[in-house]
Amino acid sequence: MSTTTSAGPADERVLAATTSMDAVTLHVGDLEAMTTYYADAIAMEPLEERVRGQQVHRVLGRGTTPMVRLVHTPGLPAVDPHQAGLFHTAFLFDDAASLAATVYRAAQDPRSRFVGSSDHLVSEAFYFTDPEGNGIELYTDRDRSLWLHRDGELVMSTEFLDPNGYLREHLTQEALDAGPELAGKVGHVHLQVGDIATAEAFYLDALGFEATTRGYPGALFASAGGYHHHVAMNTWNSRGAGPRASTLGLGDVAVTVPGRADLDALVGRLRAAGLAFADDGRAVQLRDPWGTQVTVSVPGTTTDELLAR
Repeated sequence: MSTTTSAGPADERVLAATTSMDAVTLHVGDLEAMTTYYADAIAMEPLEERVRGQQVHRVLGRGTTPMVRLVHTPGLPAVDPHQAGLFHTAFLFDDAASLAATVYRAAQDPRSRFVGSSDHLVSEAFYFTDPEGNGIELYTDRDRSLWLHRDGELVMSTEFLDPNGYLREHLTQEALDAGPELAGKVGHVHLQVGDIATAEAFYLDALGFEATTRGYPGALFASAGGYHHHVAMNTWNSRGAGPRASTLGLGDVAVTVPGRADLDALVGRLRAAGLAFADDGRAVQLRDPWGTQVTVSVPGTTTDELLAR
């Protein structure tokens, strides 16, 4: 059965409820060092690669699920923490044992920088920075039946989560030994932007995500289908930032929608907003107000297609 058709979104103003995130693209200065980091610390495996001119594109993931694409882009300046771009890529795991095993690996790797851990009520999360300054979140979700809503918004918080206590409770040798055999995927992407109103006009009004939480000063969380967030945008380090310079770091934010009808609805929103885009039939590609590339595609994207972006 084809994966590229659908009955169309129930509401053409927003993304379909089954929308999800796909592999994030990072421009990297040292491809081999970054490959071994994501393989060793995050327990991913190289899935495929392609050489394009001076660039080498390498996709890593778990099983057949791409989670990150590394693009060797030598000569670019380092990630600027005050520039618009990536705050973190959030990798989602199925259960506490899978998360604990990955957190343990990341914490044991001397190339990691541990940033902190939090109980967000909807999820439990641990934060690291990779060797080239890209933020990483490792997390599991609580069951949706436990999520709370107040005044029409999802209740999220930042409560203390003891990392050592979590590992003592959930870490197993079986999960450590399984490594990349345990499922993982990109659950959400958190972005640095110049201002929230402009980000809302692009990511919500045009792309079609819906706000879930506005309660954090300088931040907006949004999703499809009532998830706690597929994208988040903050100005904590980047308030007033203009278009991104060419640097290492975030190269592409990938979103997957159910079928071609969903892309057609997106194209209608983009045209109404006067936004430029490219449409190759299976994916719509455009840039946000700060120059970050966003690709919205139908399911079944192959690693070949991912490498071609």
